[in-house]
Amino acid sequence: MSDTVIVVNTAVAVLAVVVLIVRFRLNPVISLVIGAVYLGLTAGLGVTGTVDAVTGGFGDILADVGLLIAFGVLTGAMLHHAGAIERLVSALLTACGPRGMPYATAVTVSTALQSIFVDVLLVISAPLARRIAPRIGDKGLPRMATALAIGLECGIVFMVPGVGAVALAGVLGVPLGQMLILGLVVVVPTVLIATGIMSVLLRRGWWDPARDEQEPVAAGVPAGADADSPDTAAPAAGSAGGRPTGTGSPDGGGTDGGHGAGPGGGAVPAAVGTAVSGTARRELPLALLFGPLLVGLLLIAAGAVLDAAGITHPVIAFLGEPVIALLLALIGTTAVVGVAHGRGMVEAAVSDGFRESGQILILTGVGGSLATTISDAGLGEILGSFFSAGTAAPLLMVWLIAAVLHVAIGSVTISAITAAGVLAPVAPVIGLAPVLIALAAGAGALFAVHVTSNTFWLLQSLLGQSVRGTLKTCSVGVSIASVVAILVILPLSLVV
Repeated sequence: MSDTVIVVNTAVAVLAVVVLIVRFRLNPVISLVIGAVYLGLTAGLGVTGTVDAVTGGFGDILADVGLLIAFGVLTGAMLHHAGAIERLVSALLTACGPRGMPYATAVTVSTALQSIFVDVLLVISAPLARRIAPRIGDKGLPRMATALAIGLECGIVFMVPGVGAVALAGVLGVPLGQMLILGLVVVVPTVLIATGIMSVLLRRGWWDPARDEQEPVAAGVPAGADADSPDTAAPAAGSAGGRPTGTGSPDGGGTDGGHGAGPGGGAVPAAVGTAVSGTARRELPLALLFGPLLVGLLLIAAGAVLDAAGITHPVIAFLGEPVIALLLALIGTTAVVGVAHGRGMVEAAVSDGFRESGQILILTGVGGSLATTISDAGLGEILGSFFSAGTAAPLLMVWLIAAVLHVAIGSVTISAITAAGVLAPVAPVIGLAPVLIALAAGAGALFAVHVTSNTFWLLQSLLGQSVRGTLKTCSVGVSIASVVAILVILPLSLVV
């Protein structure tokens, strides 16, 4: 089969996935499998080869990252039920002061809080950001909204254990420790620079409160309520407003049934209304809440550093294995929460965690199916002839493909995985580090978060912004972060 036919059929398969999701509102999981089957049959893999690629790709990626995703989500559910976010925000405000709060929020949300399911994290943190906004000075509301949007979306794709970062590492075969270290190198300067750029724009007349803000509706802050009142600290269960969270993509990009563009009523995730009372939360030291998770991530990073240095030690090698490290983090978090709040809270958190992780695991698996089918079709050798590892072209193409897919589909995770799968076969052909492709795909998938995203509508309703205002803080802010990220990633290709 000619190279042209393979390239054309790959493009048709990816386009078909987009059309099925956007035009026909077909579930992303089913759409990705259809695209993989079409490509396998038209690329000459035959019936057996196509089925082997689809099922094998699904199984292979889940074998690599399935437990990691499950452990990460379960740990995040424990932290949510223990009131970790509210406690951490208070500590940040004390440590950083009002002026530094947008930057501290963006960095913290994009790093330390990425084990918490994104919709839950947003529904809990947005009202807290709204309370803090009047205290940080001029344009406090849009600055906090921008910091939240940038931190949430960047963390998903760059920071382990964010679901996008773990999925990208699985699709491309990137060691999780390497993804953790380089993701941290990229995400921190990206969110700081992007938040700084947006702060300058917002302070120089780009924000019009009369047109860009509105009274929140069903967002846990009653119309006319004092934004700094303790009564507005958290939303009521099931009252997120704006957009339904439903069962869309794990990053909050709504693309399947119930996730069409435009605002509508809907309930927030079940976990939102199940946290303990403020009195019980204050009994638990904040360091103990995050201690097990941070230790687990440090073990993963230590294992990666020692491996790169050629140092081997059986104990460190065992503890530094991502599955073991995150398992220890989960066990430690469970023990702390169980001792402080009882068995009932642990059981509720586990139930919520399993419910949240199911859709993430299936979506990640079918993303692996499409990536494996593309690889088996021989696209890597074809595209490899056009690039060399010493040029920026492959990384820029990954960024562009992911950006176009995200504009069409509206899901950060789906577009990142699909883009990475298209060019994953190129990496071994031209000697490009797979981790760079993972990071570039994540960066591109951040471009133009818009009205098809559940995150967009939650930010709009929970922070009392108009649609016009949310386009500025969320769509423009995260797009700036997308461009900043690829500019940070490109120099890494010279040293990685």
